[in-house]
Amino acid sequence: MTPSPPTAERAARLAALGDQVRLAITDALVCCDRTPLDLRRHLGIGSNLLAHHLDVLESAGVITRIRSTGDRRRRYVHLELEALGNLLPSRSTSATSVMFVCSANSARSQLAEVLWRSLIGTDCCSAGTHPAAEVHTGAIAAAQRAGLELQDAAPRRIPTTGPDADLVITVCDQAREELDPGPNWLHWSVPDPVADGSDAAFDAVVADLTERIRAMEPTPQHTVASA
Repeated sequence: MTPSPPTAERAARLAALGDQVRLAITDALVCCDRTPLDLRRHLGIGSNLLAHHLDVLESAGVITRIRSTGDRRRRYVHLELEALGNLLPSRSTSATSVMFVCSANSARSQLAEVLWRSLIGTDCCSAGTHPAAEVHTGAIAAAQRAGLELQDAAPRRIPTTGPDADLVITVCDQAREELDPGPNWLHWSVPDPVADGSDAAFDAVVADLTERIRAMEPTPQHTVASA
């Protein structure tokens, strides 16, 4: 059993969540990472008030703010799931088909696709806004270390008619920022392992995606996460 965090730490997190707006922010981040502008629109609050509540949540370790790897002026707000344990609503989904999107479709989205197939088992595909010539060797090696196979995978472009799946999840800040996300799209702000190039960077992406995907696993009584 995972030990509970110290009492003071748990009390700070519970206090941070003891506000209707901060609880609404947390609920909005259960499904995906969002920009402050996304949160303002979703909650209908001003930038100063939002900044205050984000500061409180970040100080308590409930969220982190991540600088975009696309437009460096942007930040994404990410919910730290381990900090909240079983206090969250379900992230499970009833989508029967999923498309993961990144820019090159050579690493993150390919790893997400093969992990989804392994962990969830429903129909899944991936695509890129600017597909590379081939899947990155680092992604292939990371998949092999995780007991998965990417050797025969190949990058593909997003269909000109738009993503052909029930649920679209962008796993690349750049792709999310250059596309026009649909109302039910989700975004996971996953760092680009290609920029680092190390085995550790690719393995970290596998671990990140695994945690996110496992949280989406359908349950008998699930709540569909919406954007």
